[in-house]
Amino acid sequence: MLSGCRVLDFTDEKGAFCAKLLADMGARVTRIETGDNSIQGTAEDLYLNFTKETIRLNLNDAPEREEFKRRINEADVIVESQPPGFMERLGLRYSQLSVLNPRLVMASITGFGQSGPYRDWQSSELVAAAMGGWLSVTGAPGAPPLALYGNQAYCTASLFAANGILLALWERHNSGKGQYLDITVMECVAATLDHVPVRYFYEGQVAGRGGDLYWNHAFKIFPCRDGHVLLTLHMQWETLVEWLESEGMAEDLGQQKYLDRAEREKDLAHIIEVLERWTRSHTAAELVETGQLMRFPWAKVNSIPEVLDCPQLKPRDFFREVEDPRTERKYCSPRLPWRVRQ
Repeated sequence: MLSGCRVLDFTDEKGAFCAKLLADMGARVTRIETGDNSIQGTAEDLYLNFTKETIRLNLNDAPEREEFKRRINEADVIVESQPPGFMERLGLRYSQLSVLNPRLVMASITGFGQSGPYRDWQSSELVAAAMGGWLSVTGAPGAPPLALYGNQAYCTASLFAANGILLALWERHNSGKGQYLDITVMECVAATLDHVPVRYFYEGQVAGRGGDLYWNHAFKIFPCRDGHVLLTLHMQWETLVEWLESEGMAEDLGQQKYLDRAEREKDLAHIIEVLERWTRSHTAAELVETGQLMRFPWAKVNSIPEVLDCPQLKPRDFFREVEDPRTERKYCSPRLPWRVRQ
């Protein structure tokens, strides 16, 4: 998609995934390292950067800064995640770079953006998740906040940045001019709160932690004999009860009152207890295979080895073998999660 597009990647962990996405879409990405790459040599470094060229530049050194400007002349995109004011102090803010290259698209990914009272605050993945609202709804009811796995806030910001860059490149076809994108990790977190702000704005409800129970009680994760399974609680209720009755495990769920969802909601804790006794008597595969045949959208909670061995992902070649050019060691890596059909 981006064959012929030249990208400069001057990011840390906040934006490296954005540049990786552009590289995976065919762009020629050159990563600028300053010698303080904290993840260099790690598996994370390989995943994020193996498709990129790498050069070392010290932008505090005038000759090397001139080399950076020379590369800007040839670039289509620069992605950077330096603290606000850093590029400006070096004479490298967008208004100056766009004089050198009016077609340049520049994306700055920072914790709080280029303006506002938090502009110069220190941030991190966990800070963004906390201040953006995610941690107010993660974890079990009555328990402390639960951090999401990995760099989810940074990945989210990188996804938004990549989308913005693609749109800016599209607009450039018409205008011939580049654009500047100011992307804040905190805003990206707040933008992906799903139903939480909508319910607050329109219903006055402050969402809390739901643990393994979905916010509208449509889904819940249950234990089974060999792990965990995601089940629906209200869909095709009569069919579900008939299934339990056929195994002698429905207890009182066949009562007439439970045909009404409002009544089921009143006794939800009891219904969950009955269903849990039933799920514990089965393997996840038994429940999912039969449930899917009955058109229930159920799923096993897969471990990482199970994801890697998934019979759905394997024939689609989702995981590809890549080679670290520095060590010639081979690894498996996820592909982009879409296919372009001709």
